[in-house]
Amino acid sequence: MAKRLLLYTAFHLNLAYSSIEEEDYPQVLERCYWPLLRLAREYNLPFGIEATGYTLEAAAAQDPAWLDELRHLTVDGPGEFIGSGHAQVIGPLVPPEVNAANLRLGHTTYERLLGHRPQVALVNEQAYSAGLVSHYLDAGYRAIIMEWDNPASCHPEWNAEWRYLPQIAVGQSGCEISLIWNKSIAFQKFQRYAHGDMELDEYLDYLGRHLGDQPRAFPLYGNDVEIFDFRPGRYHTESPLVREESEWARLSRLFERLLADGRFQFVRPGKVLELNQQPGAGNRLHLESPDQPVPVKKQGKYNLTRWAVTGRDDLGINTACWRIYEALRANPAASDDDWRELCFLWSSDFRTHITEKRWAACQERLARFAARVGAVEGVRKACVFRGAVPHPSSPCSHPTRVDQCGRYLVVETDALVLKLNTRRGLAFDGLWFKGVSDHPLIGTLPHGYYDDITLGADFYTGHLVLEAPGQPKVTDLNPVEPMIENSSLWTDITGVVQTPLGAVSKRVRLFLEAPLLDLEYRLDWKATPPGSLRLGHVTLNPAAFERSTLFYRTHNGGCEWEQFNLTGGRGFDHGKSVSFLVSASQGLGLTAGAVELGDRRQSLRVEVDKAAAALIGLITYRPVGATFFYRLSLSAREIDETRRGTQPDEEENSVYRLRIAAGSCRSIQRII
Repeated sequence: MAKRLLLYTAFHLNLAYSSIEEEDYPQVLERCYWPLLRLAREYNLPFGIEATGYTLEAAAAQDPAWLDELRHLTVDGPGEFIGSGHAQVIGPLVPPEVNAANLRLGHTTYERLLGHRPQVALVNEQAYSAGLVSHYLDAGYRAIIMEWDNPASCHPEWNAEWRYLPQIAVGQSGCEISLIWNKSIAFQKFQRYAHGDMELDEYLDYLGRHLGDQPRAFPLYGNDVEIFDFRPGRYHTESPLVREESEWARLSRLFERLLADGRFQFVRPGKVLELNQQPGAGNRLHLESPDQPVPVKKQGKYNLTRWAVTGRDDLGINTACWRIYEALRANPAASDDDWRELCFLWSSDFRTHITEKRWAACQERLARFAARVGAVEGVRKACVFRGAVPHPSSPCSHPTRVDQCGRYLVVETDALVLKLNTRRGLAFDGLWFKGVSDHPLIGTLPHGYYDDITLGADFYTGHLVLEAPGQPKVTDLNPVEPMIENSSLWTDITGVVQTPLGAVSKRVRLFLEAPLLDLEYRLDWKATPPGSLRLGHVTLNPAAFERSTLFYRTHNGGCEWEQFNLTGGRGFDHGKSVSFLVSASQGLGLTAGAVELGDRRQSLRVEVDKAAAALIGLITYRPVGATFFYRLSLSAREIDETRRGTQPDEEENSVYRLRIAAGSCRSIQRII
C-alpha cells in the first residue's frame, strides 16, 4: 500500500496579539488574513482556521468582506472554522466560571457572525489542564487540538506512533474528549520555510520523514498567521522581512508541490477523527503529569509563569482581574457584557510583549471597569479565604502558651504547636498539629539532614527569597524582635525584618481552637528588581509522611481537584530555571486558591488570597535514598524575556497572604 500522510492545519488568528497596535489592524488584514483566505480559495484547501470572538468582531469592523469570505470558506466551502472562546484566556490560570463564560460567549459571537458553532477547539496557547476538559464538553465541543511534544516528553510510556492518530484526553472524574494533535516542531519548521530559513526541498524532506505504512495524520501548521509578510515586533531575533519575495508566495509554491505529490492529502481537522478506528488510535491519555501539571506549547520558556508572574506586571493585572471576578460572582445582576469584558482583560496578550501604548490603555480599562463593578481595593484589606474560622463556643479554657527557648519561640494552642526561629525571621522550625501526627508536618530541615551534598543546606519553612540576576540573594532570614498580641480568637506573632530593599513585616496568626494558621508578608519596598520572588515556602518533614502514597492536588481552571500522585521514582522542580533568562519551568494555577500536599493518612492545605496577590504554586519533589525532599513555594514574580524593568511596589502589590491547615485527608475538608 502506498504511503500517504493526511495534512491538516489550525491557522491561529489573533488581532489582540500583544505587540500589534489597533491602528495596525488594517495592515494585518491586508498582509496576513486576506492572503490566507485567497490561498485557501485558489487551491480549494480544507484549511482549519481559528480565531477568538474578539478577533472576528474586530476584523469584521475593519473589513466586512473578509468576514464574508471566511464564512463562505468555512461554512459552504472546503474549510473548517475552529473555536477557542471570546478571548485568548489562559484556562489553567482563571476560575472555572471565567473559563465557562469565555467559551459560552465565544459561541455567541460565532453564531452571530458565522452562523454556526464550531465543533473543534484549539486550546489557547496550548496551555492545557485536565480541569479544562469538562468546560469544552459543556460548551458542546467534541474535540480539542493540543500539542503533542510537551506532554509526550513527560510520558515516556507513550507509543510514538500515537502522535499521528486521534486520541482521547481524560479530564477530571473520568470525563473524556477527542484529541487532535498539534506539533510545535512542525509549525516551527513551517515558519522557518516561510521566512526563508529552509529551502523547499529541505522542508519537503522533513515532511517525507513522517510517512508511514499505516494511515497517518500530521499537523502541518498550528500557530500564528500574523507572522507571515508582517512582523509583530516581539523579538529582536525575528527574521527580517524580505520585501522582494512575499512569504505568502513561498507558501503558495509549497502548497502547489504538496498538492501535486500523491503522498500527501489535505483534510479538515475534524476529518482526522475518522481515523479513530485505526490501530493505535483512541487511547485514553492523561496529558498532565506531576512534573508538568500544565503542558504548554513550544520550548521550556513557554510555561505557565509566562502569563502569571512575569511581563510588565502580570501579578498586578491578574490580581485586579481576581478582584473583578469576585465582584461579578457576588452580583446576580452581572451581565454577559460584564463577563465578556473580564474575559477580554484576562487575555494572554496583555501579559507578554505588550507595547507601551496598549499597556497604558489596559491599565486604564482595568481601573475603570473595577470601579464600575465595585472591585475596590478596600475589600482586600482583610484576609479573604473561602472557609470560615470556627469561633469558640465558650472562652478558651487554655489560653495560648508562649515560651522563649534561646533563639526559638514556642507557641502552643489547643490545636497546634509552632516553633519559630527568631534569628531567622520567624521561620518555622516545626509545626505540630495535635491529633494529626506526633511529628511536625512541616518545618526546617537543617544542614546535614540529607547525606547528599547537592542538598547540603538549611531548608526553611515560612520564609521569603528574592533572587535577581547578578545580585546577592535577598531573604527575610534575619534576626527579629517578636511581638505577641492575644485576642479571644487568635494569637498574633509579628516581626519586622530589615533587608537591602526595605523592611519586610511578617505576621503569624494562630487560631486558638482550629488546626490552622495565617501567614502574612508586607513588603515596604520602593521597587522590586527583575527576579524571582518566592515566599510561603512549605517544607514537608519526611518523617511524618509515607513516601509511597505522596500526592499533591489543586485546581487549574477546573471545577474539581486535580490530583498528582508522586509514586514514580523521578523527581522534578517546577521552580528550576530554564535558562539565565527564564527563572521557572512550570507552575500551578491555584484557581480555587488552594493546594493540598500529603499522603493517604494526612494532608496539608495551603490557601492563598488571590484577591490580595494572585500567587501561583511551585512544587519540588526529589527522592533521596530511602527518603525524599518535598516542598511547596508560592511565586509572586519570575523572569523571562517578557519581563520589563524594575516595578514599583504599590500597596496592592506588596501584601501576600496564605493559610496553612492540616488534618486527615477527610477531616481537612471539614476544617476549611
